[in-house]
Amino acid sequence: MSNCTLCDLPNGDDPHTAADVDGEFCCRGCLAVARSLDGVDDPADLDERRPGTEPSESFDGETTFLHVNGMHCATCESFLELTAGKRNGVEAAEASYATDTIRVDYDPERIDRDELPSALSVAGYTASDRAEPTPEGDDVDVVRFLVGGGFFGMMAMLWYVIFLYPTYFGYEPLLDLGGVSGLYLFTQIWVFTSIILFYTGFPILRGAYVSLRAGQPNMDLLVSLAAVSSYAYSTLAMFLGRTDLYFDVTIAVILVVTAGGHYEAIIKERATGALSALTTAAETTARRESGETVPTEAIEPGDRLLVRPGERVPFDGTVAEGTAAVDEALVTGESLPTTKREGDAVRGGTVVTDSPVVVAVGEEATSTLDTLVRLLWEIQSSRSGIQRLVDKLATIFVPLVIVVAVLVGGATLATGGSATAAALVALTVLIVSCPCALGLATPLAIAAGIRDAARRGIVVVSDAVFESAGDVDTVVLDKTGTLTDGEMRLVGSTAADGITTERVLERAATLERASAHPIADAIVGAVDPTAGSETATDGGTESAVGVDERAETTPQQGSRADVSGVAEVPGVADVTVTDRGVAGQVGGDRVIVGHRSLFAGAAWSLSDRLVTAGTEAESAGHVPVYVGWNGSVRGVLVVGDAVRDGWETLVEELDARGKRVVVLTGDSTAAARRFEEHPAIDEVFAEVPPEAKAETVRRLGATEQVAMVGDGSNDAPALAAADIGISIASGTDLAADAADAVLLEDRLSAIPELFDITAGTNRRLKENLGWAFVYNGVAIPLAITGALNPLLAALAMGASSLLVVSNSARAVFDAN
Repeated sequence: MSNCTLCDLPNGDDPHTAADVDGEFCCRGCLAVARSLDGVDDPADLDERRPGTEPSESFDGETTFLHVNGMHCATCESFLELTAGKRNGVEAAEASYATDTIRVDYDPERIDRDELPSALSVAGYTASDRAEPTPEGDDVDVVRFLVGGGFFGMMAMLWYVIFLYPTYFGYEPLLDLGGVSGLYLFTQIWVFTSIILFYTGFPILRGAYVSLRAGQPNMDLLVSLAAVSSYAYSTLAMFLGRTDLYFDVTIAVILVVTAGGHYEAIIKERATGALSALTTAAETTARRESGETVPTEAIEPGDRLLVRPGERVPFDGTVAEGTAAVDEALVTGESLPTTKREGDAVRGGTVVTDSPVVVAVGEEATSTLDTLVRLLWEIQSSRSGIQRLVDKLATIFVPLVIVVAVLVGGATLATGGSATAAALVALTVLIVSCPCALGLATPLAIAAGIRDAARRGIVVVSDAVFESAGDVDTVVLDKTGTLTDGEMRLVGSTAADGITTERVLERAATLERASAHPIADAIVGAVDPTAGSETATDGGTESAVGVDERAETTPQQGSRADVSGVAEVPGVADVTVTDRGVAGQVGGDRVIVGHRSLFAGAAWSLSDRLVTAGTEAESAGHVPVYVGWNGSVRGVLVVGDAVRDGWETLVEELDARGKRVVVLTGDSTAAARRFEEHPAIDEVFAEVPPEAKAETVRRLGATEQVAMVGDGSNDAPALAAADIGISIASGTDLAADAADAVLLEDRLSAIPELFDITAGTNRRLKENLGWAFVYNGVAIPLAITGALNPLLAALAMGASSLLVVSNSARAVFDAN
């Protein structure tokens, strides 16, 4: 069996092809995307651009995702990947500091999964299962910063202000700095500084250590050199009886950089759950047909599993027995349930809604949900960012500064200067080039953007949103749950002459209370929003029974499926539920609610007006539900998802800004037709599976900057693949975690506002980075010429950082 050229899913026995498109496709949606974007980019080329370590094609082991506390730069990723790679049984590993996660591909016969967390808990990093809570890291960071840095830093600087700084300006010291009292004072400062350097500054020192181990010099290395050099110089000078001590430089360097890292940590914390919702949704147990519950690891291809109403299908497979309506929204985005009969394929992660079925596990014994987890990981871990760019610049900047410091110190000695003078000038170069402003430039600008976005009801969860917001060319809008509300409900009704729609709805709702189908819930909810339909039970665990063999036609998407029992409803008798509708006695009348074919078979009368209403509903992608009693069809109820308020204003504003507008949906072509007809929408892709959604976004992104707006878990890979992913607050947790920004209100007008905020933040970020580089370009030459001493270098560094802070404090977006 071949795989889809676009999304790589199995094509089935009858792949979709077209003369004008190369390849074979699993569905019409993938074929339509390939036709439109053919030649834009090749999937193989996209894979080659994804960084990271991948297992070999012959690898037949397992993959796990671990949470790692303590990562804060690209060097941490390299170090952990190297550490994991040294373990016997580990085939490959790829870390992502953006999500505090490492993916490990391993051979379970050579290394147990339970050994991996301890194997990766090295050098101050703590690895753990993603399902376990990890509160320790946040608490430790707060203690390090507030207690270690704040308290002891304040004590040390107090002594400097009272006893040392006055002497730098020619004032008499308040005590004899060269005597016992001075030694006692200096010893206290040394102790306080030691705590700050080795406790508060531990993450920075660790970052320097791992950068050396990984062979990738980073900013932590330069910060550590400045802090440790001034500490070592001052410690030696103290024991030699000198009073020109620069412990304050060590304190300032550590606290400023730690403060910047703390800001960044707060921001990154919002995005650390990027895989949690899918991992939680993935099934860990399965129920065999006999009713026995076993771990999913024990399931083999061909096993028969019983899935009850409300439960997820654990693995991809086929229906072996029974018929049920299956909610595929999690993995396909389709708004209406799909009827699955014997022989039909079902996807792992979908939900059986109304009747138990027996599923035969597919050949690969895999879940589409697991595929989404892997796809989301690959996309998220490959995303770079401005901070990652800074780390890359550090590989050049850090060695250059070290070489300059050594050369300047050596030149001072060669020209007759003392060893102390040489050490001081080299130390000054290291201190003045300490990238405090560079380290603060990104997190503080981002913090300002997050603040202004929050005032508009927008939560920014990833700094990637600020990188290229102003350059977005195309906005891809998911249909279900974004442009529409995503919930099945009554969206229209038509009654026969002489009958009110209220009467039709009342009769239908009374009978539908006996059904467990989502369409029934929508109709009952239209009468009483607080009441849900009484779900019929399966009546046993041994098999999925109760299939109505009289159903001769295959129901359309969204039609009802059989249940193995019906709920008892007062005033309703002789209820029969089939895959096409519900029939029963209501108040002495014979009432039928369901598919049009039910009435044709019973020879009930049906007016042309009601037929037209039903046809129009189908053309709009909705489900027409016919209602009749005593031999005549009395009305048509239309069930579907309604459009959101303001969707037309949104697409028109995006079009006015010169952005290409694309609608992407897993729903049917008919359901998306209304959007194809709007002049502000450039293209509509329908019936697109989630794997192909991500590929579509990547192909669009090959030639332009793309923003994706969605709400469902099936949209998560596409949200992560886009340059900017925007999630609607009413969507799933996974979509919110995969996105770069979340709209807290169902207010589509917030999308253009987000573009304004991110564009302003991006400008502020570039201003900060520009100043940081200008500062280093001026300060380092001054240090080389001897115009600065270590104290003045520390003051210059502090002034540079203060300027960055002040610039970031300004609003990036005027809410008025």
